[in-house]
Amino acid sequence: MSDEPLRFTVTAADADRLDRVIARRFPAASRRRVMALIDDGGVKIGGRRGKKGERVAAGAEITVLRPPADDAALAATPDPEAEARLAWLHVDAARVVVGKPAGMPSQPLAAGERGTAAGGIVARYPECATASTDARDGGLVHRLDIGTSGVLIAARTRASWDALRAAFGSGTVAKTYLALCETPPVSRECDAPLTQRGPRVVVDHAEGLPAHTRWDVIARAGERALVRCHASTGRMHQVRAHLAACGAPIVGDVRYGGGPMPALIEFFLHAESVRLPDLTVTAPLPDDRRAVLAALGLADAVPSAP
Repeated sequence: MSDEPLRFTVTAADADRLDRVIARRFPAASRRRVMALIDDGGVKIGGRRGKKGERVAAGAEITVLRPPADDAALAATPDPEAEARLAWLHVDAARVVVGKPAGMPSQPLAAGERGTAAGGIVARYPECATASTDARDGGLVHRLDIGTSGVLIAARTRASWDALRAAFGSGTVAKTYLALCETPPVSRECDAPLTQRGPRVVVDHAEGLPAHTRWDVIARAGERALVRCHASTGRMHQVRAHLAACGAPIVGDVRYGGGPMPALIEFFLHAESVRLPDLTVTAPLPDDRRAVLAALGLADAVPSAP
């Protein structure tokens, strides 16, 4: 297909929800890819950014900036350089657990993208490439933001992937995070429902999905606070959005109100541990995070994860 944007006018017969309108134009694309295209701002309605789920009336002018990505083209590519950057924390017959550095995407967002955790995993364990339902994931059963370091789990078989996904979905997996916040939170927990609005996640009591995070302040350095967070749900940007909503944006997280810190790679959020029904894995703090804590006089402030 041409790289030129596709422009068309919605007819009375085509008037429908935006994702369905686009799906009919690209019948080979999966619904997941169509929704991702809309989420990424790849579809305009009369010049403005389209929203998934909105209805499009007859006469609307649609611009598709690029076609939906092809599932096969987005498959994680074995990447030995990414493999070398991962910390290998645990391997058994069913699972691989790695520590992802900050600045590394969990999965590819474009065809042939290098430098992802998924690419590093399939470089060492090729069977992970076919374990997940999404070819991008390289067996990953959950994801971390590019700026978040820490524990990532991948499955080596489809049966293991199904079982791990069920565990995450049922709330039987416990996750802890370490966050360095600009100020201490004004509460000990947040259960505000969350929804995505463009590149941000916001509190939305009408349409948001249930989310719950609790935390403890484990050290202070002036106004800043080192906080251990316990997430019982796994919404996009959950810890970042909940802390910001409670007056404690994460250091370096300018998207959510945190101040910049050049010494950091991205922002200071570390997925410290994941506890499965039969396994608990903890990821050590990466060097850039440790250096920041040392500069603040908090080098010995991180106790062992519970």
